[in-house]
Amino acid sequence: MDFGVVGNCAVAALVDPGGSICWYCLPRMDGDPVFHSVLGHGAGAEGDGTFAVELDQLSDSEQFYEPNTAILKTILRSPKGSVEITDFCPRFADRGRSFRPQTLIRKVRRLEGLPRVRFRIRPRFDWGEVDPVITRGSNHVRFVGPSQTLRLTTDAPLDHVLDARLINLENEATFVLGPDETLSDSAAEIGTSFYNKTLRYWQLWSQRLAVPFEWQDAVIRAAITLKLCSYEPTGGVIAAMTTSLPEAPDSGRNWDYRYCWVRDAFFTVRALNSLAATRTLEHYFEWLMNVVADANGGHIQPVLGVGLETALTERISPSLQGYKGMGPVRIGNQAHEHFQHDTYGNIILGAAPAFFDRRLSLHTGLSAFESLEPLGEQAWLLHDQPDAGIWELRTRSRIHTSSSLMCWAACDRLGKIAHHLGLTEKGDRWAERATVIRDKILEHAWSDARNAFVESFGGETLDASVLLMGEVGFLPADDPRFVATVETLTDVLGRGPYMLRYEEADDFGVPEVGFNVCAFWRIDALARIGRIDEARALFEQMLAARNALGLMSEDTSFANGEGWGNFPQTYSMVGIINGAMRLSRRWEAEL
Repeated sequence: MDFGVVGNCAVAALVDPGGSICWYCLPRMDGDPVFHSVLGHGAGAEGDGTFAVELDQLSDSEQFYEPNTAILKTILRSPKGSVEITDFCPRFADRGRSFRPQTLIRKVRRLEGLPRVRFRIRPRFDWGEVDPVITRGSNHVRFVGPSQTLRLTTDAPLDHVLDARLINLENEATFVLGPDETLSDSAAEIGTSFYNKTLRYWQLWSQRLAVPFEWQDAVIRAAITLKLCSYEPTGGVIAAMTTSLPEAPDSGRNWDYRYCWVRDAFFTVRALNSLAATRTLEHYFEWLMNVVADANGGHIQPVLGVGLETALTERISPSLQGYKGMGPVRIGNQAHEHFQHDTYGNIILGAAPAFFDRRLSLHTGLSAFESLEPLGEQAWLLHDQPDAGIWELRTRSRIHTSSSLMCWAACDRLGKIAHHLGLTEKGDRWAERATVIRDKILEHAWSDARNAFVESFGGETLDASVLLMGEVGFLPADDPRFVATVETLTDVLGRGPYMLRYEEADDFGVPEVGFNVCAFWRIDALARIGRIDEARALFEQMLAARNALGLMSEDTSFANGEGWGNFPQTYSMVGIINGAMRLSRRWEAEL
């Protein structure tokens, strides 16, 4: 997946290697993709659903980020000359608050020669089904859709922009695309001012990260990308910015990941918190506590909208053709109907640091603890009951080891929080429940035949998710059963540096590609059991599987290293941070 990403924690866009904006949803990241060419042209003509800068006689291109920022540069070259495209979404402090408008800015300038370019701006609405009504002013164009209107303000010639005419590029052109609002200054002045402020914001944010000694560039890029996947107005964290990028060629494994899975979000905020980027945790804690309050002690679905929406009804777009023609394109996600019992543990794991981290200004006293206890009660009741599991299987239900593991984590962390708050009796009760669950997992999830913990109670098939036993502290790293599990999973599910999620066929057959986060789980587990050199070698190979901009999708092909699945995948970027933090040589040992 050779895309770059720009955003501002309110909106986000994908930019392809040729400088075309091929994915951009409004009014937020789970909204209508007004630019959607990564999934086809919709009901329009070829070339619709994109914002392209086309260089005549294009010979090659390159992309890079301004160091330590979310500002993307694309260089296009031809025999006649070259141009530079700068893409970003404004993000900075203004009037005592975060300024992150639903706005995308493109600046295009000539680098050398006399390049000829064509500006092709073809938004469509309602998932590519509706052509916009176009109106124009002296220096802006309005694209009017059924439920929203975009305004493009530019100092490029509007006639040539609307006609997509090939023209000589002599002067810098600035495009400000956003809500139907009049700009306070010219496009050029806004573009320059917002660029400088956004550049400074990201540089300062990156400076505050507590990065490891090694792999700093990889960690900083991963951290920025994770931050871009957070929706700050509510605190929700999406799993990825896209929908329906298939997990493998023509697999039909096309899902909409533009929502907040409490499981994925927990790992995301924990990774950022390990780098001292605490604000995302604070926002997410607020989102979580609203989820808890809405549930009122009852069932919590594993995935919600970033605005706490519960109805994410799944449907298929009738117009979009799919990535490289590989449909279907799904909108919404059926997982919101699932029962996934690990949800309760992941919520409590996500909230627990707020009770112990003195840097945070959150209300994490007795009342917050008491609001979490009903989740613990659900975990206790459901720890040995069948569910859809971490991989959201749609046609079978089992007592999944990873779900029971997270129910254990829910009780274990509630016990620790209670003791921290001086609630000894409650702390002891939750700790006793954790012990009961732990004993059941050790008895029913271990297989002598496989010499490993298996995917479900009484089962015999392997699943990489049991490696999370090390991550959540269920077993000490030197426990012979954990060591044996790591070795067995490596032998059976490993494919070079990559890992299968599980060995058993699912609703779509046997998995065909490596699931990146599973590879990072194995790296973490190998490091925990002392196989550091092996872990470091695999980590370097996984870093090599990133695209040229340091980003990763969900899956990687064993055969050719090609990325597949939704992009950028938070799980994968979390793995980069966790691996680097665990494996890096220490600052104090090197300096």
